[in-house]
Amino acid sequence: MFALCDCNNFYASAERLFRPELNGKPVVVLSNNDGCVIARSEEAKACGIKMGDPEFLVRDLIKKFDIHVFSSNYVLYGDMSERVMHNLGRWFPRLDVYSIDEAFGWLGGVGDLENYTPKIRNSVIRNTGIPVSIGVAPTKTLAKLANKLSKKAGGVMVLDTDEKISAAVRDFPVHDLWGVGRQYYKKFEELNISTVGALREMPEMWFKQHMTVMGQRMWNELWGRPAIPLDAVRDVKKGITVSRSFRNYIEHPDILAEALTLYASRLAEKLRAEKLRCLYLQVFLYTNKNREDHPQHFPSHTHKLLIASNNTTDLVSIAVRVSAMLFKYGVKYRKAGVIASGLVPEAELQLSAFTPHDNGKKDLVSGVLDKLNLAYGRGTLRMATEGFEKNWRLKHEYLSKSYTTRWADIIKVV
Repeated sequence: MFALCDCNNFYASAERLFRPELNGKPVVVLSNNDGCVIARSEEAKACGIKMGDPEFLVRDLIKKFDIHVFSSNYVLYGDMSERVMHNLGRWFPRLDVYSIDEAFGWLGGVGDLENYTPKIRNSVIRNTGIPVSIGVAPTKTLAKLANKLSKKAGGVMVLDTDEKISAAVRDFPVHDLWGVGRQYYKKFEELNISTVGALREMPEMWFKQHMTVMGQRMWNELWGRPAIPLDAVRDVKKGITVSRSFRNYIEHPDILAEALTLYASRLAEKLRAEKLRCLYLQVFLYTNKNREDHPQHFPSHTHKLLIASNNTTDLVSIAVRVSAMLFKYGVKYRKAGVIASGLVPEAELQLSAFTPHDNGKKDLVSGVLDKLNLAYGRGTLRMATEGFEKNWRLKHEYLSKSYTTRWADIIKVV
């Protein structure tokens, strides 16, 4: 049996966790630069706020219903996600973290699921404060379906018999089924298939002919035959990207260098956290394509490293040098980023007889950076080219505190 554990309105729930006075009140979380709504509490949904709504278009609703607004605080969300997943790991023989707020768990050999599953949910809520919903079924597709139904059934839904599965799929909207994209949904509309129950009754051959291998997997999954295994080992990443839009346009190479220093530093941190090194570093710049009165420029350059690296000094040096080469005066840049590719495991570093090596001195410096920034807060120690006055940084006027990762922001009980 598979279980899908999903945090309810995760970003909004994480914000309310340390602001209990907001429980029962409408809350929304905005995307980078406070652009669009990316998370809503149930109360905010009832006020008419839709996912993806631009902030400036819903200001009247926000004011009318006194909706509490937050900028994205990914440091807080990431830390709370780790706490939730760590707690879930105690209950499952195998756990596959699917996203920041979702995880599939394997419940093979566990009996009395009706009593066992609520204990998992209660444990997560008690130990982390984050509300979760859990759907249990013989396959991952049905577990996803059960999870959606659980949100209106007390937070837990167990489909462990044919009768329960048949009842669950009978009226479940086909467009909400995991794996059904826009193209597949169009086919279903043409055949007047609106529910998963009707879809499941289609012949297996129809799935093979119209949906290829993925369709055959879906058909088996809907009939309770596992066709999508729980990932025991995740594939190695092909690339890692760090990119941001600027609060204000950048028109000077030195200011651009500050931004690329920050992004390359973050990229190096991510590589070290994944225990990976990169052989290629791509730097790209964007202007605002929606402004026809601005000169357009979308340069990009990929630098090949002689020796795979993940230390901050190397990646920052390359990013700053390449950004200066790409920069063009008279152009207003709106966004920039760095991409690491050609990733290799950290332990498999291949040196070159023709390229000098520092015997790991730069790696030691990066290790010290990580330790100090972990202990005293990100950005405590940074590269000089990052600068101090960052008028270009992301707009986050409603940013909450880093309650769990910064000593100065920890809640004090008097």
